Amino acid sequence: MENALLINLSRQTALERQLDVIANNIANVNTSGFKSDSSLFEEYLNTPAHEDNFVGSDRRVSFVQDRGTFRDMSTGPLEQTRNPLDLAIDGAAFLTVQTPAGERYTRDGNLHINPQGQLVTVAGNPVLGANGPIVFQQTDHDINIAPDGTVTVVEGSGRADSIRGSLRLVSFTDAQKMLKEGLNLYSAGNGATPQADTKSTVRQGYLEKSNVNAVGEMSRMMEVSRAYTAIANLMQQQSELQKTAIQQLADVPA
Repeated sequence: MENALLINLSRQTALERQLDVIANNIANVNTSGFKSDSSLFEEYLNTPAHEDNFVGSDRRVSFVQDRGTFRDMSTGPLEQTRNPLDLAIDGAAFLTVQTPAGERYTRDGNLHINPQGQLVTVAGNPVLGANGPIVFQQTDHDINIAPDGTVTVVEGSGRADSIRGSLRLVSFTDAQKMLKEGLNLYSAGNGATPQADTKSTVRQGYLEKSNVNAVGEMSRMMEVSRAYTAIANLMQQQSELQKTAIQQLADVPA
C-alpha cells in the first residue's frame, strides 16, 4: 500500500477519534460537574516506510498517532439552586461515593435522599462520609452542610443541631491519571492515590455546571468534519488517478 494512502488513513483514524471525543463533550454540556476532554496526537515515524516508496531515501514518512486524551480539570460555572442537597466544590476535591465496584469519585453534587435515608447521587450511589454513608432520620429537617463538609440537621422538634456525618473530600496529585467510568464517576486509576482534601470547600445550594464550551466544541466538530471530508476526497482522487493509469497502461501495445 502506498505511503500517501497510509498517511491519509492514519489521519482519518485520528480525526474519527477526535470526533468521538468532541461528540461526548457536547452530549454532556448540561451534565453537572462534567470535565471536558481534548484529543492528544503525536508524530509517528515509521522507519521501513520511505518517501516516494524509494528504499534508498533517508526521509522517513511521518504518520499521525492518537496519543490519548487530556482532561480539562478547571472548575465549571456555579449555578445557584437554593436546594439544600445541591453541592458545589470550590477547589480540586471530589466527593467519594460507594458503588458495587468499590469507591468512586465525582464532582456531581446533585444529591438526593433515598428511601433508606441515605444521601445518594443521581445514580443512587451512597455518598460517603468519614465513617461511611451519611444517613438521615425521618424526623430530620433543616439540613445544613458547612463549607468543611460537616452535615448537620435539626432533629424532630428540637432546636439543637445534630451531626449526621462529614463529607469525605479527596483530591489527587495528578488528576489526569483518574479514569472516567460513566455516570459521571471516576476511578483512581494506576498510580493515583486519593488524599484527604482540607483546602477545598463546599457550597450548599449550588451546582457546578459542565466546563464544556458548547460553541467552541461545535466549531471544532465542523473543523474536524471538514478535514475528514477533505482527506476522503483526496483519497478518492488518488484512487481515480491510479485507476486511470492502470487503464492507460493496459491499452499500450505489447
